[in-house]
Amino acid sequence: MNFHEVQFPADLSFGALGGPQRRVDVVALANGYEERNTPWAHSRRVYDAGLGLRSLDDVEAVIAFYEARYGQMYGFRWKDWSDYKSSRPSVEISRSDQEIATGDGVKTAFQIIKTYRSGGHSYARPITKPVAGSVVVAVEQDDKKEAIDYEVDNTTGIITFKRAPDPDTRVYAGYEFDVPVRFDSDSLLTNIASFHAGQVPDIPVREVRV
Repeated sequence: MNFHEVQFPADLSFGALGGPQRRVDVVALANGYEERNTPWAHSRRVYDAGLGLRSLDDVEAVIAFYEARYGQMYGFRWKDWSDYKSSRPSVEISRSDQEIATGDGVKTAFQIIKTYRSGGHSYARPITKPVAGSVVVAVEQDDKKEAIDYEVDNTTGIITFKRAPDPDTRVYAGYEFDVPVRFDSDSLLTNIASFHAGQVPDIPVREVRV
């Protein structure tokens, strides 16, 4: 995967439009019922970075970032201000935010996940781009220390313990994270006159699997 471990300017992504996208195939039957199926186990985020631009300096910064990524060639990190940490937006991160696994006494490596719950149903989203220095971990009520008890791979979202958690112990984590994305266009078109008139360019950005 061609990916640059660099974050799109967070002050520009702050005003962007976007969110999760699901692919569902819907077949309407002759009797009026439907059959629905999805080929995607996980949703993908899509964004429009153009809505975050407020000045010509912002436009220049995006052009520089786009060129350095060679357009769609290289992926990058994106801060989704509506969903960027393990806790609710109004709450500070804590070690008990997300239960990510249960120990078996043998396994030492665990993928960071974020679980979304509603109405008795849930979805576990793999978090592959945690923010460096933000990850805090606990096993049951025992707080763990990074570099002493565990290591975090910030490029994959995998936590590796020095010693495997005991059987049936719950592993928890709190963290901030970015979304792995790429530009979704081979061109970046801007018009200075239109920009001054309040029209912003379309800059589509799409989540990638890593």
